[in-house]
Amino acid sequence: MAWIFAETDRTGRRIHLSNERWSHIQKHAGISGAIEQIKETLKHPDAITGLSYDPKVHFYYKYYKEKKEYLFISVKYINGEGFVITSFYTDKIK
Repeated sequence: MAWIFAETDRTGRRIHLSNERWSHIQKHAGISGAIEQIKETLKHPDAITGLSYDPKVHFYYKYYKEKKEYLFISVKYINGEGFVITSFYTDKIK
């Protein structure tokens, strides 16, 4: 599988973004060209939340003043490795 990047998050875990997932993410409004913001959000999030029914999924959020929105990134961990599922801008942490 081809990776756009592999980055270490704030908790020291490795997270990958695949070409396939990047193609999906770019369909969201305003996200095209946001690779560096995605990396920054994974390394220095304002908040990390998750799903009560799936502890393998974590949500990373970072507020970007110029957008006046949070960058949201959904990551699933499998065997200690994280994989970006999706990313987009949102108005609040959920």
